[in-house]
Amino acid sequence: VQVEESAVSLWNWTVTKHTGAVISDEQRAKLRFVACRLICLCEGSDPPEGTIRRQILMSMKTGKGWIDIGKADIADGFLENATSSIEKLYAKLRKGSEGEADIQVHRADVEKSLFKVLSYQAESALAQGDFQKAVMCVQRCKDMLMKLPKETCYLSILCYNFGVETYERKRYEQSSFWLSQSYDIGKMDMKYSIGKEMQAKVLRLLATTYFEWDCSLYLDKALKAISLANQENLHPAGFFLKVKILLKSGASDEDINSALAEFTQLEMSLDFCLNTAKLLLEHGRESVGFDFLKSVPERFESSPDLGKITLLHIKFLLQNKRELLAKQKIEEVIIGHYTGKQLLPEALDQLHIILWDRAAKHYEEKNYSEALHWYNYSVSFYTPGQIDQNLAKLQRNMASCYLHLKQLDKAKEAVKQAERCDPNSIFTKFSVYKIAVMENDADKAIEAVIEIGKLAEKPSEHEDKLKVDKNTGSNLLSLAAQIALENDQQIVAIKALEYLSEHLQDCQQLFAALKCLVRLMLSKVRAENAEERWVYEDINSILTYLNLAHKKLAESFTEEKFTGDMRVLEAQWFRKIAWNLAVQFKDSPEKMRDFFVLSFKLSQFCPSDKAVLVAQRTCLLMAAAIDLEMGRQQVTPSEQTELFSEALQHLQACREVWKVLKLTGDFAKDPTDTLLLLYEFEARSKLNDPTLHNLMESVWEQPQIEIKTLEIIASLAMEPPARCPVLCKKALKSALNLHRKQAVIDAVNFSKCLHSLINISLPAGLTDLDTCVLQEVWEYFEDALSVVSSTDAYPEMEILWLMTRAWNTGIFQYTVGKYKEAEQWCGLGMRFLSHLGSLRKSYE
Repeated sequence: VQVEESAVSLWNWTVTKHTGAVISDEQRAKLRFVACRLICLCEGSDPPEGTIRRQILMSMKTGKGWIDIGKADIADGFLENATSSIEKLYAKLRKGSEGEADIQVHRADVEKSLFKVLSYQAESALAQGDFQKAVMCVQRCKDMLMKLPKETCYLSILCYNFGVETYERKRYEQSSFWLSQSYDIGKMDMKYSIGKEMQAKVLRLLATTYFEWDCSLYLDKALKAISLANQENLHPAGFFLKVKILLKSGASDEDINSALAEFTQLEMSLDFCLNTAKLLLEHGRESVGFDFLKSVPERFESSPDLGKITLLHIKFLLQNKRELLAKQKIEEVIIGHYTGKQLLPEALDQLHIILWDRAAKHYEEKNYSEALHWYNYSVSFYTPGQIDQNLAKLQRNMASCYLHLKQLDKAKEAVKQAERCDPNSIFTKFSVYKIAVMENDADKAIEAVIEIGKLAEKPSEHEDKLKVDKNTGSNLLSLAAQIALENDQQIVAIKALEYLSEHLQDCQQLFAALKCLVRLMLSKVRAENAEERWVYEDINSILTYLNLAHKKLAESFTEEKFTGDMRVLEAQWFRKIAWNLAVQFKDSPEKMRDFFVLSFKLSQFCPSDKAVLVAQRTCLLMAAAIDLEMGRQQVTPSEQTELFSEALQHLQACREVWKVLKLTGDFAKDPTDTLLLLYEFEARSKLNDPTLHNLMESVWEQPQIEIKTLEIIASLAMEPPARCPVLCKKALKSALNLHRKQAVIDAVNFSKCLHSLINISLPAGLTDLDTCVLQEVWEYFEDALSVVSSTDAYPEMEILWLMTRAWNTGIFQYTVGKYKEAEQWCGLGMRFLSHLGSLRKSYE
């Protein structure tokens, strides 16, 4: 009992909440489902009549609820339960009946419920595609109408809805069946019929179904259905459909005229009449169509929309290639415009569209004079001095025609009028540009390009009625560049392409524009001088183009249409251009470096094959070398610091590339390691880098290091602003050690190395020298004597220098009272005397 009460409460709660739109249809269906199942579970072996009636009601409504939300399969079980409960109710009522009269009353009572259940089962079957079951259920309902005449209207509308549903699914055979059933049922009892208007509606849809199903096969049925519909209720839709069917069937003009005559007294709107005329003309029935169109104004003499008739007339005259008649009609409209018979604004706008479309057609066919004729018709509707954006567009179009006809003065006048009407339009500026190019006025053309470029940035601020999308500016700039090139105006083309490259979003188009700019700039330089000397502005321009290419390549990863292969092709082209330009700028180290750096950056978008890696290494080495060279020049300390720091950055990147490159082959004889070492040493020594000594520790230990490299390190260590005497000495000592290890000592290079080492160890003019220093230097002189004694190739001037330095060192010792040391050093000097040649007598 408690469960049953709860189920009833839930049911009632659902009803109230759904009425207040608190719950959705699906939520209502689910709640009814629960309540109904609970009620069924509570059913005893012999439930009372009230309980059964409640079960019937709840099962029917629950099933209908599932059908309404598109879940007919769930509904079937509840509808079957309802049928079973109806049978139980009938049995119970019959059992308690006292006579045949009571039985008939009870039968009528349950049949009403059964009728509803059967109609719901028909709906469910149709929703699930079971046509035969739906037909069976409807037939049972139809059989019951004799006893339930009031349900005639309901069943007729149900069949009509089935017909609509199957028609929309293009199941024409089923649709025709349901619509026929709807019509037949509607005639069964006139007292409870759906009415003539609804019957006509059913028949019109039935005619439409036959028409769309197979007009040739079911033409007679379609005509019969629409004729019956029009007999039931005369309606414009029925008239229109009948004409449509007759046209499709290929009926004679006479038959169609007869059909039109049937509806002469019917109240129809102007638009309906125009649609009918349009239908006739579109099916090639010119005679009938134009005659009907001529009769329309008589029916709508007082209508302000009469212009629509004229427009349709003109439109179909043009479509049927009766251009002369159309012109006559247009000229009548123009006369009417100035004699008090103006078209409504909307109709006038439509006429302008027709005129412009016709002019555009002639323009595309390159019949510019005829295009002007149609544009002039449009101009006729504007008053002198009128300012209108559409008039500006009209004047621009006329200017284009005049330009093609080589009528420059008329074109200029048309553009002048366009400027008066819409001076801030990007299209007007473009027209000004075209005139300037035709007149070879480069300055004015460039000025117009600049204006177009500015307007392209924010088109919405400058355009009102005319639709300007985000690509309009780019398209016009692209066209401007093309026009300039066609007229041999490279400077103007360059300016247009520069603005274009700023606005293009499409990567492929952008790179095409940049390539064109690079080629044009190279061509410009060649044309201006045979030696291809670059002007500063041109260099900066081409650097800007290449930098933009690099920026867009980096951004292109987000564009789906721009594939990886496309990116590589573009990067290869631009990096090679940057490389070739770098090689050309031998007289401008700064620009050479900039192009080498750019070439490296662009190459980073290419596959890391050996050729690309070699190019990257060379670019970075050259950039570092140029920075170092520029740093050696007389520049400020801050500039030097910046240049040497940049060089280090290039070298670091180069080391990374070099590591990968060495994995691709044998580079035993490649000088890259040596160059990296020397460049880094120079940069760090001149930056006074505290990590320099740690860096060099690994260098001294390298077995493959060359004497020349050590001598260069020694030289760089003392080259201003660097001053690293300790590292200089260490490098020279290492070099001397390598000299000694040679099978045959190169006396000349040995002498130079020793000379440098003695110079840095024994500064000239110093007398107060540490004993350890003197001892170290003494050993260098002994080394020299050893080599001098073993070869005749030691340069005589170096021997003389050694003798003089040793003697002078002894003299310095003598002057400070160090006589023993003085004797030693002077004696050392005299030991070199015997090795002198022609100079010996002079010093002996």
